[in-house]
Amino acid sequence: MNRKYMLTAIMLMLLAVAGCDRLKHWLGKENSNQSFVKEIPAGTDGNNNQVALLLPDFTQLVDQQGPAVVNIQATRDNRNIDGDSEVSSDALPDNDPFYEYFKYLLPKVPQTPQANDDEFNFGSGFIISKDGYILTNTHVVNGMNNIKVLLNDKREFQARLIGADIQSDVALLKISAGELPVVQPGNPKDLKVGEWVAAIGAPFGFDNSVTAGIVSAKGRSLPDENYTPFIQTDVAINPGNSGGPLFNLKGQVVGINSQIYSRSGGFMGISFAIPIDVAMNVAEQLKTTGKVQRGRLGVVIQEVNYNLAKSFGLDKANGALITQVVAGGPAAKAGLLIGDIVESVNGERLDNSSDLPVRVGLLQPGKQIILGIWRKGKKEEIKVVLDNMSPAITNPSTAASAVTTPTDGTNFTEQKLGLTLQATTKGLVIEEVSGLAAQVDLRRGDIIVAVGQKLVHDENDFEQAVAASGKSVPLLIRRASNTLFVALMLP
Repeated sequence: MNRKYMLTAIMLMLLAVAGCDRLKHWLGKENSNQSFVKEIPAGTDGNNNQVALLLPDFTQLVDQQGPAVVNIQATRDNRNIDGDSEVSSDALPDNDPFYEYFKYLLPKVPQTPQANDDEFNFGSGFIISKDGYILTNTHVVNGMNNIKVLLNDKREFQARLIGADIQSDVALLKISAGELPVVQPGNPKDLKVGEWVAAIGAPFGFDNSVTAGIVSAKGRSLPDENYTPFIQTDVAINPGNSGGPLFNLKGQVVGINSQIYSRSGGFMGISFAIPIDVAMNVAEQLKTTGKVQRGRLGVVIQEVNYNLAKSFGLDKANGALITQVVAGGPAAKAGLLIGDIVESVNGERLDNSSDLPVRVGLLQPGKQIILGIWRKGKKEEIKVVLDNMSPAITNPSTAASAVTTPTDGTNFTEQKLGLTLQATTKGLVIEEVSGLAAQVDLRRGDIIVAVGQKLVHDENDFEQAVAASGKSVPLLIRRASNTLFVALMLP
């Protein structure tokens, strides 16, 4: 019996050692030349044996990658080339007889920069090439004509703005220097939610500050940010961190710290970084052409929720549902229709509707792509040649434009749906709402244009289309200037 227990104990010890080794491997200790994982004694087990706990150790990361992180000070016209404030003309007018004498004696005392000063911005950046190319955020240098870069070794350089892209918030600078330390870009697609990351920057001007946390989410879409799948973290980011690098445990840059959500103006637990692959794509275009071009598909889309997925016959809620197609655009030329659900781009699955503009925006105009779509219960593939993105979508076509059949304007009621409708040349105008329709936020004045991908002109069209939809009825409605799908779930 004793021998049996002894063998069991030995096997458990071997499994424990193997598990520890696997954890080290997962954290990148064995896959990288650097080791940013540290074993520390964390306590004892029931037999009074020490138990080792693996925690990230960022000391080596800071030593090795810190020199490639820079502090940026950007000022406007009324500051001189060194970024110092000139002596005020009110204090010593230039027509004063002692001006020429005293101007060489009075020291130039730089004003203390304030974070809310419209004529002064401070931020961070990082060196991506040995000959002095630096990445930062556009909002750090936008509108400023005097940009100073301070290196980790205390050297200062005047920087030239190569280009800046407002939509991605990525700017490329150049300083005249050589053999500079550079960062190593990583692959944001390999990041996992819960993985440790660290930021180096200059919050509130305190340069070379290090903060750490974990990846909270990936592929975040923010308001008015349609072309960037942000990395969300809980790393402490504050004004001055903007433009600085976000590192993984292998010491690779995976993002540019860009935004925070805050009610106070300071860090409140949520920060966002631009994936480095997106930033490098923008930087390369700025370097070669001075501007950024993005592919355009020419559609308006909405998210596919659970009820809409069921109404269109999908097993899972994913992809981008097309609600408008721009007349004469790439999508219209390729034959995409309102009600099509785009599930993939060049074989890469779209989990959310926000993935579509990101994938398309990373591609160049003129490039042919293959879209995997869901149409009328079947999968199809459609080839589309992208054109250049325009600032705003113009002349979008909708199914409503095809509804030109004259009607008598009579009202009819669909009691099981909770709708009273009036047939018009624009579609079926909702007169009264109750029951199921009210539950999905259909409103008086909404115009029902189609059921699924079938246009409806009158009571007969509507009843036939609803009957063919089964228990889940996707209604295409026009509300003011917007067009969207709403799913009615019948009992």
